[in-house]
Amino acid sequence: MSDGVDQLLRQHGVQVTAQRLAIMRAVSSRPHATADELTDEVRAVIGSISRQAVYDTLGVLVDKNLVRRIQPAGSATRFEDRVADNHHHLICRACGTTFDIDCAVGAVPCLTADDDHGFEIDEAEVIYWGRCPSCRKVAGSISVVGDLDDGRGIHSEPEVARRSALIPRRANIPVARNQIHLTHRGVLRSAPRDPATNPTPPTTPVTLTLSKEQQ
Repeated sequence: MSDGVDQLLRQHGVQVTAQRLAIMRAVSSRPHATADELTDEVRAVIGSISRQAVYDTLGVLVDKNLVRRIQPAGSATRFEDRVADNHHHLICRACGTTFDIDCAVGAVPCLTADDDHGFEIDEAEVIYWGRCPSCRKVAGSISVVGDLDDGRGIHSEPEVARRSALIPRRANIPVARNQIHLTHRGVLRSAPRDPATNPTPPTTPVTLTLSKEQQ
């Protein structure tokens, strides 16, 4: 059964081919996909097709207002077939998940500019950036304190100084250089020493002094 895509192409003066039909259907089934993602989608349906052919066809479809091109800053260009309104987008900074966002009030409120400078404005593009619930959950599960002990025991002094700045300090702790590590509770303790290779540290407390490069 025809889904009307071939008729839609003809109505817009686009020659109907198997490649164009497949690309239109891929855009419809996978909105906000990149050209590379659409290429993989089309190849799974019709077999061989060059990446350049997909790029060229998308360009034709955009020119004919059958497909909308979305170009978020710092992100790959994406495509969708929702072209009949002036909607916006919400994008996750971490994973790139994208959602359509309808205009907040009225039909096309964003088209009313404070000063149009004589332009006949026909489109406004707004992109909301943030982090999706999944990425927020992952970020929230990372504990700074829980990450202090990486299972390898001894840390270098600059790393110890950097990480220990995140927890309450105990003043004047007697320690030996290069033998400090942090427990998962964030408590400083000295590592076991071999008397044959590592002399007993001084009995008086010492204070670690860091250079600017180590801080």
